[in-house]
Amino acid sequence: MSETPSAPRPAAALLPAGILVPFALVTVLFALWGFANDVTNPMVKAFSRILLMSNFEGSLVQFAFYGGYFAMAFPAALFIKRYSYKAGILVGLGLYAAGALLFIPASLTLVFWPFLVAYFVLTCGLSFLETSANPYVLAMGDERTATRRLNFAQSFNPMGSLLGMFVAQQLILARIDPATKAERAALAPEALRAMTAQDLAIVRGPYVGIALVILVVLAVIAVTAMPRAAGPSDRLDVGGTLRRLAAKPHYVEGVVAQLFYVGAQIMCWTFIIQLGTEVLMARGMGEAEAEVAAQGYNIVAMVIFCVSRFVCTFLLRYVSPGGLLLALALGGFALVLGTIVLPGLLALWSLVGVSACMSLMFPTIYGIALEGLGDDAKLGAAGLIMAILGGSLMPPMQGAIMDLPAFHLGGATLSSVRASFVLPLACFVVIAIFGWRTLVRHRAPTA
Repeated sequence: MSETPSAPRPAAALLPAGILVPFALVTVLFALWGFANDVTNPMVKAFSRILLMSNFEGSLVQFAFYGGYFAMAFPAALFIKRYSYKAGILVGLGLYAAGALLFIPASLTLVFWPFLVAYFVLTCGLSFLETSANPYVLAMGDERTATRRLNFAQSFNPMGSLLGMFVAQQLILARIDPATKAERAALAPEALRAMTAQDLAIVRGPYVGIALVILVVLAVIAVTAMPRAAGPSDRLDVGGTLRRLAAKPHYVEGVVAQLFYVGAQIMCWTFIIQLGTEVLMARGMGEAEAEVAAQGYNIVAMVIFCVSRFVCTFLLRYVSPGGLLLALALGGFALVLGTIVLPGLLALWSLVGVSACMSLMFPTIYGIALEGLGDDAKLGAAGLIMAILGGSLMPPMQGAIMDLPAFHLGGATLSSVRASFVLPLACFVVIAIFGWRTLVRHRAPTA
């Protein structure tokens, strides 16, 4: 008697029926934190000039910004596990709006540290949002399509980033006084104070505007019925969860890879302004004009990032996540190397091209690391958001290298700006290793 062959397993839908509106609302969040990230990156250069600070001091913007992600990720995960993803989203939006509104009193003080407090509060909110939204999207359907679903939602992140970059270029960098640090330092105290007050008011505007948008989104989500993601248990078992996570090599390695990826991304996007300013001033531009033009290259990089993310999301239907991650990391390494050694505009365009390679790294590492974790993903997501600490620690390190004199290597001279990109170069090595190990694990036969 012959056996009847079993019916083939139906293809998994990217998104189940009935949750299109909740999924769309959560996807909007990806654009909103993209705006915050990329309206802020150029502020390292802007604050340095407005408040007469070094590259290292200006990069403390990123230390406070991504420090908020790190500090709040684990408390956010505990809150979400105790309550719900929706509750975590609402808290995150509230903190996001509060931090942005703190720019009003900060700009009136004319000193730097209140802005750091505002950034920290704002990104505590972003930490809640990312800790909620990323695993929520993964849970909104079949696990077989979870990484594709997250990559689709993450594809809207660079759209918000593009808007943030454009606002930074046209509403901040192009409008602040073009006076250089030396020219500002030579002003009489009252004249300098008036110029600083005017420039900080310009910086304040976009943050107050986004706060109002965030409050509207918060109200809409508050009154919308959102699906509750199913899980084995909502009971808090922090110790047990952490032990299970520590026993998963793909998760632990994913956290490490994410730390280095975020560091590389923030360094490349923050300091493209410094590299672009150096290259364009060498071609005859003034400093203020070169800063605005350099932000234009940053916008091109984000367009490339956005297009590449959609392309790579499509490629994931045919290529394994580990294999694609490995290829992208090797491409990023080669392009950062070009940033260091190539002359003039070729170096700048190499740095622009790195964005094509970074486009899919965050969601792919995220999806690989959380694969098969079940309800442990709620706390596991916190570790991956805490890995954003790389964006807090590494930019000040790069800024400190930029403040050094040029490096003399035999008969050649390498500017400190170019030399500083050895840090993202090393980051791509770590990501490539994770991609390779993921590829090997997925190819290994299961018992």
